[in-house]
Amino acid sequence: MARRKRSTTLIAGPRSRDESLLAAAEVTHRAKRLAEAREFDLAARWGEAHPGDQAPALASAPVYEANVLFGDRPLEVAGYGAPTVSEFAITEFATAVGMSSTGGRKFLGAALETKHRLPLLWARVMAGEVQVWKARRVTEHTITLPPHAAAQVDTQIAPIAHQCSFAEIERVANKAAAEADADQGEEDRAETAAGQYLRIALEDAEHNHGYVPIEGLLDLDDALALEAAIKTKAYALLEQHPELNLDLDERRAKALGHLADQALTGGDGEGARELVIYAHHDTREAHGIISLESTGGLSSTGSTITIEQLADWCHHANTKVSIRPVLDLTENLSTDRYQPTPRLREQVILTCLTCVFPGCGKTARRCDLDHITPWHHGGKTDSANLAPLCRLHHRLKTHGNWTYKRQDKTTFVWTSPMGRVYVNDLTHKRRRTH
Repeated sequence: MARRKRSTTLIAGPRSRDESLLAAAEVTHRAKRLAEAREFDLAARWGEAHPGDQAPALASAPVYEANVLFGDRPLEVAGYGAPTVSEFAITEFATAVGMSSTGGRKFLGAALETKHRLPLLWARVMAGEVQVWKARRVTEHTITLPPHAAAQVDTQIAPIAHQCSFAEIERVANKAAAEADADQGEEDRAETAAGQYLRIALEDAEHNHGYVPIEGLLDLDDALALEAAIKTKAYALLEQHPELNLDLDERRAKALGHLADQALTGGDGEGARELVIYAHHDTREAHGIISLESTGGLSSTGSTITIEQLADWCHHANTKVSIRPVLDLTENLSTDRYQPTPRLREQVILTCLTCVFPGCGKTARRCDLDHITPWHHGGKTDSANLAPLCRLHHRLKTHGNWTYKRQDKTTFVWTSPMGRVYVNDLTHKRRRTH
């Protein structure tokens, strides 16, 4: 009688399974780092291949002047010694990889800065030993340095860049730059003294539910005086309005606003403010959330606030409130003139809240209204033939051989000079109308 053979199945235990997962994660992480390095390399090669024409040969003086003022131009996106890049070529690359024109300019600039002025760091990035974001951070410190100072930074930071944290890169790059060029460091200090600023980021209100971050660089004496004034006003708020139950940070923030009111009026600040906003609300909705389009005329295309917050602003501002009638965005408005009527312009802006070029987020209120089919080629000034384009992308369309068509109210099909097609759908940004 034949004996039956037994089969044995080995089941992987938790340890071997975990080791496989970690090994796969390591391989994937390295592949991602190498892919990022490859994209960085392609950006540098694209920039090298498109340096831009310094003085294009044109047939007539008026055409030459128009192209110099509004056409393509070489941009210095990296430090001295790195090649310039055609402005329109930057947009071509940026659009292909899903970046905005501004983001593409920074990315190409960092790639060219690293390749041409930080060769040691470049070699490590290309080998996958240093992440691209670290190299980009270093270039922010070297792009303004002379070549020998950039080379010194490269020598000091390249060997240790793989193990540097964000803060360490800042510290090492600053120290190396200062050591590399003492004269440059003195110039930088002088520029810092002359570069005092105060930035009130109104455009960031959309990310903070109607609240705005502030940053600046002040002379120490001015900063001490401001601190003393805020401290005094914050304490006064605590004594005058204990029922508000505000913590110290909240009182300090409100104190700054009260100081602004006093500066405007020279007194108690009542009625000093002017509030200009574009708010959209459907009264049939019960949630009480208002879509805030813009504040102070600046970009804010995604902010939401409550009805109570808007009421508080208007009460505090002592402002005159105007309510405009709702525009029908499906209506076809037109005029026989080149310039759109105010009503037509408002309709175009509410239909497409940003520049309609792929990846561009510039608010439509600060854009040109472009005739998709040019006016001098028979294009009409009407709802179907107008779209907002920021100045760069308007120039790109007029002088850079980009073309686009409107597929529907909020969808545009762009064709680049190389024949590449990009569809930009802005439906999610369109204002709802009823």
